[in-house]
Amino acid sequence: MSALIEEFKKEHSEILALLDEVKQLGIHSPEGRSKLISAKEFLLAHLNKENELLYPVLDKEAEDNKELQNELEMFAIDPEHLTRVVHEFFDDYSGGDTDKDFQINFESLFASLNARIRNEEESLYREYDDIK
Repeated sequence: MSALIEEFKKEHSEILALLDEVKQLGIHSPEGRSKLISAKEFLLAHLNKENELLYPVLDKEAEDNKELQNELEMFAIDPEHLTRVVHEFFDDYSGGDTDKDFQINFESLFASLNARIRNEEESLYREYDDIK
């Protein structure tokens, strides 16, 4: 396994642990909100790194690799979309205001991140290592 993929997997564990801690503390509690806001920069940095270092390699290879192209399409992974969703979530709630949709939006964000992580770790990272 490449050093980059090992780094990404380690960051995934840290992201999920952070978000799980937010859930345990309660997203409406001051501690949970503080932990959530502190996770913002780490999460965005990770997503940006993947968008710059992982997905362009996979997309380029998919141009000549129908199987990989199908795999990317099957997962319907739009890395820029998830980054945009994360930005919007933190833009909406970083001021400390919450609304009735805050819990739902957090759960949706958590589920989206879990799905992306699972897809990446179960197949896309292996594809990346095979290319490199």
